[in-house]
Amino acid sequence: MTFKIVFTSIAFSFCLNTVAQTNNTTYPDSIAPVGIIKNISDSALLDIVQRQTFRYFWHYAHPVSGLARERDNTVHGDYYWDYINEAYDEPNFSKKTYGPEACAIGGTGFGILATIVAVERKWIGYDTALKRLVKMVDFLNTADSYHGIFPHFMNGATGKTIPFGKLDDGADIVETSYLLMGFLCAREYFKGDTPLEKYFRNRVTQLWNSANWNWHTNGGNTLLYWHWSPMNSFDMNFPIRGYNECLITFIMAAASPTHAIAPDVYFNSFVNSTSYVNDKIYYNIKLPLGFEFGGPLFFEHYTFMGIDPHNLKDWHTDYWEQVVNHTRINRAYCIDNPKKFKGYGENCWGLTASDSYKGYVAHCPQEDVGVISPTAALSSMPYTPEYSMQALKHFYYDLGDKIWGPYGFADGFSEEHNWYAKTHLAIDQGPIVVMIENYRSKLIWNLFMHIPDVQNGLKKLGFKSSYIKEQ
Repeated sequence: MTFKIVFTSIAFSFCLNTVAQTNNTTYPDSIAPVGIIKNISDSALLDIVQRQTFRYFWHYAHPVSGLARERDNTVHGDYYWDYINEAYDEPNFSKKTYGPEACAIGGTGFGILATIVAVERKWIGYDTALKRLVKMVDFLNTADSYHGIFPHFMNGATGKTIPFGKLDDGADIVETSYLLMGFLCAREYFKGDTPLEKYFRNRVTQLWNSANWNWHTNGGNTLLYWHWSPMNSFDMNFPIRGYNECLITFIMAAASPTHAIAPDVYFNSFVNSTSYVNDKIYYNIKLPLGFEFGGPLFFEHYTFMGIDPHNLKDWHTDYWEQVVNHTRINRAYCIDNPKKFKGYGENCWGLTASDSYKGYVAHCPQEDVGVISPTAALSSMPYTPEYSMQALKHFYYDLGDKIWGPYGFADGFSEEHNWYAKTHLAIDQGPIVVMIENYRSKLIWNLFMHIPDVQNGLKKLGFKSSYIKEQ
């Protein structure tokens, strides 16, 4: 269906907040999409983008489990790598598919965080949201997990693992860290004394206490392994190295009250890596950590949906400098545009992992194929608000009829290749909602950073933060 409606009045957008309301405590449980609305304030535009993007998790969630579906299209692959590798001209004649049954564990965690935002913004009701979250946690309580760690993909109707790769058919500790980041934050938000709230918090605590992070050290060595499989054990042999999106995984693993890793695991696995310390200058901007030019921007989004980088420091890094400078370098590269791709510029920037004009690519300066991913600039709103707002207005007003739809902005586009995605992915839509909210109110940061277990995990790994009171 073509989504090409232009409204000249803001009245329609704000009526969504009152549809079906009968009193001050009853809110709609359905959110209508809107088109391109002209002549509105920046605040109203942020409202629209957050709310419409949240529809992906609210209206497109799996009807049985409530989990976030991986994507809103179907791709072919005996394993997910078959689809990804289409980007590298690998032929793919697979008969199997990843479609509406495939739910993303990490994307579900992001959706939980977005649900908290939706309640706070009164797009949906508190009780309505709580019932959805109870449905999700109950489903996961009996779904496939491995020493309490969930798989990357799960069938949203049966709770059975959907393999990501031939050896990757069991536990995924990184995706699980995103899921539990979301649930712990929701446990902190739904703090009332009603029986259902108490039940929900107890269920979340059960999942949290059951997750055996230490199992992924493979017998207690000082590496943390991304995967484990009941069929293949640690045959994936993929230790988590830094610097990348997995910082939150080590924080959660250290924070566990029942199965915590030792600090040595973090330093030996994540920190002791050739791609950890950078300290080089790109476009007159220093980059403390990471790959050349920083890598894809989701490195600075996933962890910092919950972890507030303001005044967060360790032995080497000021993390506010890290997230801001990586973002500025990414934008500067797009402005420089060394490959001369059509469309790149001051208001059209942002390279990160997303669908591409073929397959799926971790877009970054080192792997630039001419694709801009809206989530890159929009989820960087706390770091570069002026530049991110410039990009948002360009995406919405100038390109809107090509990339704006019922679930917000499409996953990617390339003016160079005249390609505009029709797809949306949970792991890309979620950070848009959450990070814009962290820019506006610090809602998720304030909830997550005040959790005692999280503070303990940060302290164990040597982090300093203004949230942590020295004892």
